[in-house]
Amino acid sequence: MNLKERFSALSLAFSPDQELIEKLWSEIEKNYSQKSRHYHNLAHLESIFSELDAVNVRISNYLNISFSVFYHDVIYDSSSKSNEEKSADFAKERLQQLNLNETDISEIYHQILATKAHQNSDNKDLNYLLDADLSILGKDLEIYIDYTRKIRKEYSIYPDLLYKPGRKKVLKHFLEMENIFKTDYFREKYEKQARKNIEWEIDN
Repeated sequence: MNLKERFSALSLAFSPDQELIEKLWSEIEKNYSQKSRHYHNLAHLESIFSELDAVNVRISNYLNISFSVFYHDVIYDSSSKSNEEKSADFAKERLQQLNLNETDISEIYHQILATKAHQNSDNKDLNYLLDADLSILGKDLEIYIDYTRKIRKEYSIYPDLLYKPGRKKVLKHFLEMENIFKTDYFREKYEKQARKNIEWEIDN
């Protein structure tokens, strides 16, 4: 199932309005396809879904998690510090149009906000979302290097003098965590390689 089909199937559970669903999908597609997005694009969403589909039986509300995936980076400006807040607001407005109930909208809103700090949560579903979002960190080194290049392109407005110290600070923060990944599944799958990759990037 491609992303458009997935979004349509999700949305049809709440609204029969095909025109509205098409409009909401077009908006998502347009935002994630902006030229400035070298990493935070549609391929990023596909990667997250591929990780989460493998553990969907462990996730109690896959509908909400799926909407959070679609909207978590819908607003992405590398010079802004409030992308997650703007994305959460954007999602809330659209999901109200789809007639989701306020409890689900609130959960999705907070899931999107949580992708900012990536803190461990009491909510198991949210931990799976956060781990899938960070799964790139634990991929093979070649894929990781490609990811670092794409992230650098997204932050091309900043010279190395500013970018490199900021990036190293983020990477060191990950290494200082007891565990980068919050769930046993992702920890077993990616923790070891993620630490190797991050150490490689810091040294280079």
